Amino acid sequence: MFRKLVAIEPVSLIPSAEEKLHHYAREVVLYRDVPADDEEILRRIADADAVLVSYTSRITRAVIERCPTVRYIGMCCSLYSEESANVDIACAREHGIRVLGIRDYGDRGVVEYVLHELTGLLHGFGMPMLRDEPSEITGLRVGIVGLGVSGRMIADALAFMGAQISYFARAPKADAEAAGYVFKPLDELLRESEVVFTCLNKNVLLLQKAQFEALGDHKVLFNTSIGPGFDAKALDAWVRRPGNRFFCDTKAAAGDVGADFFELPSVRCPAVSAGRTKQAFVLLSQKVLANIETALSGMQ
Repeated sequence: MFRKLVAIEPVSLIPSAEEKLHHYAREVVLYRDVPADDEEILRRIADADAVLVSYTSRITRAVIERCPTVRYIGMCCSLYSEESANVDIACAREHGIRVLGIRDYGDRGVVEYVLHELTGLLHGFGMPMLRDEPSEITGLRVGIVGLGVSGRMIADALAFMGAQISYFARAPKADAEAAGYVFKPLDELLRESEVVFTCLNKNVLLLQKAQFEALGDHKVLFNTSIGPGFDAKALDAWVRRPGNRFFCDTKAAAGDVGADFFELPSVRCPAVSAGRTKQAFVLLSQKVLANIETALSGMQ
């Protein structure tokens, strides 16, 4: 059992999971707002030996080196790679601190968002129609850039609806090929697809100016990555060209675009994270608690 566990900011646990935290620590402190700076983070951590953090704050080397009592940091948010994490995992390792994160808890909501927006676009439900007449997903040439968990779920959903799926990843995937999905080099995929989805890890900016040139005009781009999967300036220039459409659920997913970007008729962004659903919070909570149990078992 930890001596003191502190959530330095809102971490999206359901009430029953918050209650269960008391099974893992003699003292539990949950802050309900985001700390303003490192000094406030340090004040909140104080003498805690376990810390929970979400995606809205960073636990940097400067913080870790001033927290000698911390033994565990639980990331209540997606951890895809050490380099993209909002915790300095390398520094934590140097100080003997265990860091565990979660992933793949909000993907179903993202798939539902994609189906909602894409069918709206094809049929003209609540937005200008893509073509001159309503059309189905059947036969649509779809390119998936990044075939991880969410990318594969989007591919499977659209394939079920009759789309033709091609994908780009680090290497061809046997299970994807078996499902009838076709691996293509990135520029070829961009040229040949009518609708493209970027489903990339955080901080992977794969589409640059040259790739937007390959994508061309009268195309549709969805970004379902946590952050932008492209150079934001190149996206901004591309979306202002004839017939192009861009979809993302949060403004952060577009990156550092122009001040009027989200006012453009070719851009659609509800500014609500599609993955933050009731069911996602349940799954997030389960995974956060499982990580705490894993950390404690490793310290016995």
